Amino acid sequence: MKRNSILAALALTIASLAVSSGAQAQQGPKPEQLIKWRQSAYQVIAWNNGRIKANVEGTYNKEEVIKAANTIAALANSGLGALFAPGTETGKGWHDTTVKPELFKPGSKVGEYASAFSKEANELAQVALLGDQAKTKEQFGKLGKTCKACHDDFKNKE
Repeated sequence: MKRNSILAALALTIASLAVSSGAQAQQGPKPEQLIKWRQSAYQVIAWNNGRIKANVEGTYNKEEVIKAANTIAALANSGLGALFAPGTETGKGWHDTTVKPELFKPGSKVGEYASAFSKEANELAQVALLGDQAKTKEQFGKLGKTCKACHDDFKNKE
């Protein structure tokens, strides 16, 4: 009988955890968490941009460029837009967000910028496979223009 009581208590505990986990999953992440994830993703993009820049302006290492370009393309295609959910226009992640409220307004060009970023990132990943430093530098410049356009319109200067 004691064994059945222990099993019943264990089953009740597991059921309680499942219900509370389900409730947490339905609530979604807090704005502060989304801002942290967003800041982290863009730091990874920035680091990989730096890796490519060092290669196109210095000694070229095809494998290093391919890795960096693939990382940027993966992030560009990962659904970063979900990290710009309502409620994340202000607040703090790792630091205060630098996004301008204009990004969240209907009719903003953010969707166009995101599509252009994804397109140019995918193209950079393809060009990197060729191992041609000049072509990679040219495509890297195109990617940089998409970053700059979005930053100019939607990022507060730090």
